[in-house]
Amino acid sequence: MERPDDKYLLAFCAALPRFAAMSQPLAAPTDLGRELGDIFARLRPQMSALDRFMTGQIASFEPEIRDMAAYCLETSGKRLRPALVFISGWQGEGVVNDALVRVAGVVEMVHLATLVHDDIMDGADIRRNRRTAARAYGGEAAVLLGDALFSQALHIAAQFPTTEVCQIVSASTRQVCSGEIMQTLRRRDMDLSLADYMKIVDLKTAELFRVSCLLGSRIAGYPEDFVAAAEKFGRHLGIAYQIYDDLVDFLGEESRIGKTLGTDLATGKLTLPLMLLFERLPAAERAEIVGNLQAGRGWGLAASVEKMRALGIAPLVAAAIGRESAAACDALRPHASRPPAALMDALCELLRQQVRQLVPET
Repeated sequence: MERPDDKYLLAFCAALPRFAAMSQPLAAPTDLGRELGDIFARLRPQMSALDRFMTGQIASFEPEIRDMAAYCLETSGKRLRPALVFISGWQGEGVVNDALVRVAGVVEMVHLATLVHDDIMDGADIRRNRRTAARAYGGEAAVLLGDALFSQALHIAAQFPTTEVCQIVSASTRQVCSGEIMQTLRRRDMDLSLADYMKIVDLKTAELFRVSCLLGSRIAGYPEDFVAAAEKFGRHLGIAYQIYDDLVDFLGEESRIGKTLGTDLATGKLTLPLMLLFERLPAAERAEIVGNLQAGRGWGLAASVEKMRALGIAPLVAAAIGRESAAACDALRPHASRPPAALMDALCELLRQQVRQLVPET
């Protein structure tokens, strides 16, 4: 798997390409059949089936912990990864493929398990507009709850007729956990390179996006050339989404986002917004801030946001997101006639809209 190196990343961050210069949509808006805001409305039959599937999994847990399992499984969230499964395996309006529903459930359960663990490590209080599992049940119980969710996901994956789904999901789960471990070990490491940051993003976030598109398109029966394109699409979209999420951690509104913000800064995670900010700070000021972060004394979120606005960091990050989302759409270009392609392209545009709301000057 190819990895962008530092030189490549610095070049595209510095270039500040405008969104207007990015790839054009695969199809005209009228071909999408709905406004972009209606993408998830089109997935309502599939998402309803997923809701029933997830609720049905609660009975698989021991009676003593079913309330804890339900606390995680019955939350809807954005469900981007299941959406990617359904969209990459799109077979027409209202068509619900039971195998896709089960795969979407597996991917979402793995994702939920990672969120439970993330919130413990980040000390987050809010997730999806309510208390995190760690705050609701305590950190020790939440660690084990996350483990139980991982195990149940792999149990479901093992029930497919072939071992392929279980092999792919188990390897992907290892990759996600590896990315989280790498990020944890590099906390408060202010010498983290852009290449290392991108590798962490690739593993901890883009991996599940990639696998969602891979499994969705393959289980739906699409040819392998489209499956490979969908897989590449998912990876680049996942990278774009994580960079966007890293920017939201600084510029978002907690009441609207529905989770605790500022956790990256508080826990000493060096993400792209902070990297680009450090590159542009005077040496003495940077040294002082780095020293405080490394010592665990922190740096106020408001102060960091003010510096980012003053030095124009957000447009630089938005440009990085734009580069990755364009690469995602480019992967689909030879397959524009396939039923999933227009909806997948629309997801990229939806992310661009979110970026424009967060960074209006782009």
